[in-house]
Amino acid sequence: MRLFDLKGRVALVTGGNGGIGLGMAKGMAEAGASIMVAGRDAKKSKSAVTALKKLGAEVDSVAVDVLDSASCAAMVAATVKRFRRLDILVNNAGTNFRKLPQDLTDEDWHRLIDTNLTSAFICSRVAYPHLKKSGHGKIINIGSMMSIFGAPWAGPYAASKGGVVQLSRALAAAWAGDNIQVNAILPGWVDTELTKGARRDVAGLHDRVIARTPAGRWGEPEDLSGIAVFLASSASDFITGTAIPVDGGYSSAII
Repeated sequence: MRLFDLKGRVALVTGGNGGIGLGMAKGMAEAGASIMVAGRDAKKSKSAVTALKKLGAEVDSVAVDVLDSASCAAMVAATVKRFRRLDILVNNAGTNFRKLPQDLTDEDWHRLIDTNLTSAFICSRVAYPHLKKSGHGKIINIGSMMSIFGAPWAGPYAASKGGVVQLSRALAAAWAGDNIQVNAILPGWVDTELTKGARRDVAGLHDRVIARTPAGRWGEPEDLSGIAVFLASSASDFITGTAIPVDGGYSSAII
């Protein structure tokens, strides 16, 4: 369908070499987009590029440290140099660890806020002129269920992801006149390396997630493919400033 066609568009995905980021990149690649995979791990990025090329997409990768403004700027510049434009930015890079508030250090707090929230702002700011120039810019920011719920071991993570949602709304309001739509995705419990760590650290988490999720399973990275294509395409041109759960019904259940 034409509305969901991404042919001729270029997507930059931070943290696109694995997990949710790669799942979204696969969806956009299948819809025809060219993909720039941005990440720290060169081996993972090479593997991701190989997988995406098998889908028929034009793909490349770039190294980035999202904690460094100059590195973020270089990433965007490399994308525009390679593909001659930038239409879609996916701010997916992030991290997490689990500690109770009284055990957190200042360094812990700042590392999570800077990795998950500040980087999304910096990358969006650098990408802005190119997204404006494209005439149909899209920014997709990755929030979390922790934007909605609280957990004793997720203070800075929840704060960072709640901030991502509010940043998305602010950017949506600021850049609507430039025809740039900015939205957030709130993934539920998705089977990734990060959530494998959570299952090791939090006793009973797996069973509690299954019991509360109406879909009766954990999500897979590919479950994010469809929402990524929708928010990256012309089908969502009148949707901006939203935060959309993709969680198998977890946030709707009362169990």
